Amino acid sequence: MAGGEAAMGMRSSWQKSVARVVFGVIWGIDAALKWSPAFRADYLGILRDAAKGQPAWLEPWFHFWVSLVGPRVGMFAYATAVTETVIALALILGVARKAAYWLTVLFGLLIWSTAEGFGGPYTAGSTDVGTGIIYAMAGVFLLAINAAAGTSQYSLDAWLERRIPWWGVVAEVGGGRGRQTSTFSAPPAEARSA
Repeated sequence: MAGGEAAMGMRSSWQKSVARVVFGVIWGIDAALKWSPAFRADYLGILRDAAKGQPAWLEPWFHFWVSLVGPRVGMFAYATAVTETVIALALILGVARKAAYWLTVLFGLLIWSTAEGFGGPYTAGSTDVGTGIIYAMAGVFLLAINAAAGTSQYSLDAWLERRIPWWGVVAEVGGGRGRQTSTFSAPPAEARSA
């Protein structure tokens, strides 16, 4: 029975790591596209297009973002590319996972509420709510997995947590206090002495 439990633990650890890495690759592809000169050239236009057709009560929100970004387009375009690259690398490598998951949630919501115009306007013929909200929900899903399952043995966090006592604060939901850093635990002392 113990061998079966160990195999299940190994399989679930592997599966949650694959989900994290695949999501990181998706962010990586997205980030690579953000480094193109075309993205920087179109950045303000993307925000302006998202504002078109929105309800009047959302106009101040979009006006704020267009006014903020307008004089600093290059800075915001590069900040977007850097943020998406950091998210991708953190997810792929499994480093600072809790912080990366929260950044995914917050940045996904920011993209959804600005460049994607909340996925709207919702009129006849609308077929897409936008990807930003889906990215945010995937971040919430990864946070939930982290809270339930703890440290992924297939991550840099597992290595760092063994060497840096406070690293669990940025890596684990709950700070890693008293958590197992592996899906395999040592047998109780009574079993070892027998």
